[in-house]
Amino acid sequence: MNKLSLILLAAILAACSTPKKELVMPYTKADFETEINGKKTTLFTLKNEHGTVVTLTNYGAKIVSVWVPDKEGNFADVMLGFKSIAEYEQFGASHGAVVGPYANRIAKASFSIGDSVYTLPQNNGENCLHAGPNSFYRQVWDAVQEGNSVTMTLESGDGEFGFPGNKLVKVIYTLTPDNELRIDYQATTDKPTHFNLTNHAYFNLRGEGNGDILNHQLTINAEQVTTVDENMIPTGEIADIRGTELDFTTPHAIGERIDAPHPQLQIASGYDFNYIINKPDGKLDFAASAYEPESGRYMEVFTTEPGVQLYTGNHLKGKEIGKSGNAYTTRTGFCLETQHFADSPNQPHFPSTLVEPGQVLESVTIYKFSVKK
Repeated sequence: MNKLSLILLAAILAACSTPKKELVMPYTKADFETEINGKKTTLFTLKNEHGTVVTLTNYGAKIVSVWVPDKEGNFADVMLGFKSIAEYEQFGASHGAVVGPYANRIAKASFSIGDSVYTLPQNNGENCLHAGPNSFYRQVWDAVQEGNSVTMTLESGDGEFGFPGNKLVKVIYTLTPDNELRIDYQATTDKPTHFNLTNHAYFNLRGEGNGDILNHQLTINAEQVTTVDENMIPTGEIADIRGTELDFTTPHAIGERIDAPHPQLQIASGYDFNYIINKPDGKLDFAASAYEPESGRYMEVFTTEPGVQLYTGNHLKGKEIGKSGNAYTTRTGFCLETQHFADSPNQPHFPSTLVEPGQVLESVTIYKFSVKK
């Protein structure tokens, strides 16, 4: 064997013997076992044959962690969040949470159904954001695990958070053999009411607490957005964004145009917009993808919802300390929240969010993880 062959062999052996970063949880199940308002909280763990691990808590029906490999096989947690129930109570309620009864904003914290006017909590100026400060994401859900699925249910009484009807909501999380985290939503009511359910997961495919998300290459299957006013309330206009700084129909790095002098970007201090997905109503189809070139991690998003809210963590202030021990500062996580449009109860030309008694709201969203080498 010549000298060059020996060098190559040594390099191959060194590469093969390089230890992979082991999956070490920074928390235990005990950190999630407590009691809130007389109901017990806990932690659930899902794991598939590829080594992907998802942990969930029934406090706010939250995704706590999603551990997936990079192109070298090293696992990292790509979900922003916290390492105990106490920290979820202390810090942001929305991280990884099911948001409802109505995600996103409702103008002037009110809407009408027929002749009745319903008043909601004002927690975003004079508007209501995510159904108020103590809505679904601060409630303890009933939960049961069967294999690689966890079913969480929540009852919300007539008038709670201002929304009419006795409401029953079910969310099923499933980790599939194809590295998909599937979320099935169901909801019923005994009075007409508005629903807009989503999950407010913050992702960083480099690993949570591992810097910003500006190098992530993003694609969104949308040519239009619902424009917003200076208070982030939809104006009612549906704008064509092709060729603008809001256009992700072809891949662009999140940070490439985020500080451009586009009026909407200036209002939102970055991306925080509802993209209208280019697909048939109600069909489970591709919505968006994100690729992180350093790690090779790739995430695809599929949904039956008509919209996806891109939010780039513009208002993370560094006051929250994540699972890794690092502060979550501006633009260290991004959200792709599949949902109906903000303020739909007050915008009759938007897809309706009204659910009547006897109807069953059903919605599916899938986050699929893989790598590109």
